[in-house]
Amino acid sequence: MPVFHAHVPARRYTAEQKRALADALNQSLVQGLGIPEGDRFIMISEHGQNELFLDPTFMGMQRSSDAMIITILLGAHRPLKDKRAVAATINKLVVSALGISPDDIFIALIPTPNENFSFGRGQLQLADTAPRW
Repeated sequence: MPVFHAHVPARRYTAEQKRALADALNQSLVQGLGIPEGDRFIMISEHGQNELFLDPTFMGMQRSSDAMIITILLGAHRPLKDKRAVAATINKLVVSALGISPDDIFIALIPTPNENFSFGRGQLQLADTAPRW
């Protein structure tokens, strides 16, 4: 049920690299949280140089022109240990998939109550059930 949105620099990544990014994000859920592989909801948006602004050194980082912002809507029931695990796994797998610096990946976890997700048909499939994973 997590939903990713990766904001990347325009024309920096090829179609194959974007697919690799999407695969890495999906695998971060599988490896970091034990979520099934089919739980795959990922958007990748490109932004021009006047549309994506990441401070190159904030918090002691050394960000390059490869830098991106990844947001993830994540079940609000997740404890801090899960959030740490998924953030670390996202960083590791994206670095491996794209060959970029770990400093180039800004991640924002957005806790969302499970009852706020509809997987289709206008139904809130998780509204009346406990989290499965």
